[in-house]
Amino acid sequence: MAELVLFHHALGQTQGLATFADELRAAGNTVRTPDLFEGRTFGSIEEGVGYAQEVGFDEIIARGERAASGLPDELVYAGFSLGVVPAQKLAQTRPGAQGALFFYSCLPVSEFGSWPEDLPVQIHGMDADPIFMDEGDVDAARELVESTENAELFLYPGSDHYFADSSLPSYDADATALLTRRVVEFLRSR
Repeated sequence: MAELVLFHHALGQTQGLATFADELRAAGNTVRTPDLFEGRTFGSIEEGVGYAQEVGFDEIIARGERAASGLPDELVYAGFSLGVVPAQKLAQTRPGAQGALFFYSCLPVSEFGSWPEDLPVQIHGMDADPIFMDEGDVDAARELVESTENAELFLYPGSDHYFADSSLPSYDADATALLTRRVVEFLRSR
């Protein structure tokens, strides 16, 4: 099974994130969930993004890099929304990456250089999520899928951004079950 680092979204380390990580652990994976917000949690995306802006996105990325620095090189990097930022940076720039999992977000590959040859990635989002569909994430995801053979984009019916976080009202159990099956299968071959 795989060893992965899973970065949280803009609300911080929610119970839903912990539940998702536990499901991946139950499937035989080693999952680390570093806290990019140093214990802070937020009640809205706007508050969490506001905190990230206050601290600086470079610092959020640096916190992600520090969290991975003492770990083996052979990792899968995963992130939910805001957590995709450090996950994608590490996947693209840290030698030895085994894969990447991006939930609700994707940055243009050019943000961190180029996509490593043969690095597999899955991107998951809802087909009517205004953040994922209208703010450039799906375009970046489609561009990544077109540029490498090892990239998959999965769109789920619905408009919720944090649909796989079971501790939030936006949780979609059916979409999350399918997402989790796909992720577990992806990790099985890492």
